[in-house]
Order: sequence, then C-alpha cells, then structure tokens
Amino acid sequence: MTMAKRDTYTPDSLLAVAVEVFIERGYDGTSMEHLSKAAGISKSSIYHHVRSKEELLHRAISRALDGLFGVLEEPGAVQGRAIERLEHVTRRVAEVLMDELPYVTLLLRVRGNTDTERWAMGRRREFDHEVSDLLKQAAADGDLRDDVDIRLATRLLFGMINSIVEWYRPGRGGSASRDEVAEAVVRTAFAGLRKA
Repeated sequence: MTMAKRDTYTPDSLLAVAVEVFIERGYDGTSMEHLSKAAGISKSSIYHHVRSKEELLHRAISRALDGLFGVLEEPGAVQGRAIERLEHVTRRVAEVLMDELPYVTLLLRVRGNTDTERWAMGRRREFDHEVSDLLKQAAADGDLRDDVDIRLATRLLFGMINSIVEWYRPGRGGSASRDEVAEAVVRTAFAGLRKA
C-alpha cells in the first residue's frame, strides 16, 4: 500500500501536504517525520523529491511570491493612471491570495527564523514598497483624498487583503465567491481612498 501511494506522489502533491502541515504545526514545529506521516510515505521517499524541509518551505513561499509579483507585471498594473493601476493590483492580489490560499497563508506566517524566511520577508517588503509607491503616485496625481496618510493607508490596505486568509474558505455554503470578495475589497478600500 505504501508503494502505491509513493507512486502517486508528485513534487506538487508533496508540497501541498507540506504546506498544510507547516500551517497546522508551524514550520519550526514540523519534522520530516510529521511530513512523512501526513503524506503516508517514508522519509526516504520525501528525500527523493526534495533535499530538505527548508526546500519545501522555499518552494511553497516562492509559489506565493511568484503569484504576487506576477500581478505587478500585468498590463493593468503598469498602464494607466496610478489610481487605476492600484485598483487593479488590489483586486488581483486579493484574487491571487484566494487562488493560492495555503501558500500565501504560509508566506504571511513566516517569522524570519531561517534563511528562507528572512528571504521571504525581504521579498514581501519589496512588494509592499511597490504598492506603496503606487499609492504615493495616486496621491501626487491628486486622485486620493488629501487627508489620507499614505503609510497608514498602505498598512490598512494590506491588513484588509491579508485578513482574507483568516476567514475565506472556498466552497463553504453561504460564503462569498472569489470574485465577490475581490470586488468588495476594492469597493471598500477605494470608497475611502478616492477623492469624491
């Protein structure tokens, strides 16, 4: 039976299991033994796919970061007025978060205890700066309210988007769809940010 399971495991399916265990136990609280039990395969089978637990963490976090940074390269993020680009980025970041929920959840929970976590935190700061620059440009263009503090607005915007990982569960009866959530984030945020 173990052999049959091992044959069905791929790097992606192993990564998905690892992310679940990292979120449940914390990265530091997860051992290769925990991962092998959750996957139903031997530790040596895991090492067939990856060199270490940290490699799994790096792959998972990279998947989340690639999705987020990919948004910044989309036409809607680079063309048009800054306020319109900012709305596009906000919507798409919320969508990426929901599409890659476990991976972004893990990214948001890293605390800098390993080289990979410190790298991830640095990349998150780079991303935050890119979005903050869009807010600054929108303010310079005169499209944001004059009484909006850019640093505070940046934190509130990310706080609203990042909180989605705490409550969004796709497929649950009565929960809003991915598109409804993304649209609500944009409407709520920009109703308070845009000049009337």
